Amino acid sequence: MLCMQTIKQDWSDHALWWEQKQRWLLRTAWTLEKYGIHADAKLVFMPQHKPLRLGLPNGITLRLRVCFSNPVFQTVMGICRMLNIRHPEELSLLRPIEEKKKKKDKNLVNLIISTPFAVSRPCLYNGMPAHFADSPEMEAIYKMLSVSQPPPAPEVIAKQYRPASVVDKAHINGRWLDSSRCLLQQGIQESDKLWLRFKYYATYDMDSKYDAVRLTQLYEQARWAILLEDIDCTEEEMMLFGALQYHISKVAQSEPQIMSNNPAMDDLDSALQSLEVKMEGEGSSASDLPKRLTLKGYKQYWFKFQDTSISYFKSKEESIGEPIQMINLKGCEVAPDVNVAAQKFLIRLLIPAPEGMNEVYLRCENEQQYAQWMAGCRLGSKGKTLADSSFQSEIQSIRSFLAMQKTNSSSSSANASEESINTHSLVSPRYHKKYKPKQLTPRILDAYQNVAQLSLTDALMRFLQIWQALPDFGLAYVVVRFKGSRKDEVLGIAPNRLIRIDLSVGDVVKTWRYNNMKQWNVNWDIRQMAIEFEGNVNIAFSCVTADCKIVHEFIGGYIFMSTRSREKSETLNEELFHKLTGGHEAL
Repeated sequence: MLCMQTIKQDWSDHALWWEQKQRWLLRTAWTLEKYGIHADAKLVFMPQHKPLRLGLPNGITLRLRVCFSNPVFQTVMGICRMLNIRHPEELSLLRPIEEKKKKKDKNLVNLIISTPFAVSRPCLYNGMPAHFADSPEMEAIYKMLSVSQPPPAPEVIAKQYRPASVVDKAHINGRWLDSSRCLLQQGIQESDKLWLRFKYYATYDMDSKYDAVRLTQLYEQARWAILLEDIDCTEEEMMLFGALQYHISKVAQSEPQIMSNNPAMDDLDSALQSLEVKMEGEGSSASDLPKRLTLKGYKQYWFKFQDTSISYFKSKEESIGEPIQMINLKGCEVAPDVNVAAQKFLIRLLIPAPEGMNEVYLRCENEQQYAQWMAGCRLGSKGKTLADSSFQSEIQSIRSFLAMQKTNSSSSSANASEESINTHSLVSPRYHKKYKPKQLTPRILDAYQNVAQLSLTDALMRFLQIWQALPDFGLAYVVVRFKGSRKDEVLGIAPNRLIRIDLSVGDVVKTWRYNNMKQWNVNWDIRQMAIEFEGNVNIAFSCVTADCKIVHEFIGGYIFMSTRSREKSETLNEELFHKLTGGHEAL
């Protein structure tokens, strides 16, 4: 007598994978004939969700089940739902840099969540999503995600890969996965390791009540960018970054409930504005603003600020006549170039022009003048005048930012004996070689005195604000060959513009803004991108260190980010994202 044992198994997650064509057969109503499958086709019946090792910005590696059959964009959405990270469109997956020796992840954490959570703002339980409150182990995992990690040991920093040049940075950007294709189509197998990172530096709608994990992971990504010198900063700024890391780590250990609910934090910009340190500053009016400034090259002119424009003249006496030039600030880029210790106060203006952008530097005489002019330029770039109600608060915000970079020598020696800090855990390796810990300690503690009173949320936001103010913030580099050129150059992709950089000397050659872009497309046969801007400006280039699809996706992604609004912040227009980033190959 033959007995059969029936094994119950749920096959609902399984589907067929066509190996030769590298595609899933997910249309269950279609016949094999309709798919074009013949007898020689090799089909594999396998689950669509498989384990993946996911490296997070804070160094933790999670082992979790993700979808291998959906486009990567949707897979990232599923991951972010599990981890309680809103606005998943800002993140993506990339292949990690190869390690010299295959070694086990020391920080590997298994995360198994049985229920898919599709809501963008899940139900909170004791300040955390309900699906993390099932057990003490799950709560511990959530704490690892939502609380910043202690400063890494100097030897850990030293072992990490550091890009030595802009070309090294360009190679990293060639590792992003295609958002339009699934993991299996891109050669990713079960239990492979990928990195989850913020790809688009256009963070918005940051709400402290819901964004504990998102804010912490963004801070961790920014911190490692500083420590590994992925973005340049001055020595003064490095000491301030070190002080903020020290403070954040110190407060995080004593403040377990890390985020407080603040309804004013609608987005990162407004959140940062709400952190202004109230200082007693001298009042100023629009009539006080015309001052003697200097263009880079140290040529003196008499400048006049009116409405949203700056006019300059050879002298004060000639300021009643026609100006040498009038600069319309609306739509221009405004960036600081400041060294408080050296009393260097420069304002960098990138002014839109038909052929790209013109660069102008304004040099201020002192801190007070810089704060007024910087505030005026920022408002002018947004189309606001000096009469706007935010003018004074903008000045105070700038002055408080400058105050953080000032040293407090009188208190440093006393504090150095009171506080014991591992300074080489707080700065990049170049300073490990340049200074001994006893030299760094008083400098970091000087800067610490200016941030010691900040709450944890405020300190995280302040760190991100200073990071965002760095000249190279948000730039993704790709080595390209422009049409008609015989040499390789670098294309910098920023949240609002493209930058052409001379590879040999590192100088900016041209800048083009997205809002002047009429159309862009890819010739997939010759793998060349062509972009048309207003004023009959056309550029075309092929990509050397990344597939042109990656560049196409960066540009389309940033344009997609600019379409988001608070009214629609709860819904994500996936169709528009794929339309802007996909290209005909993906569709």
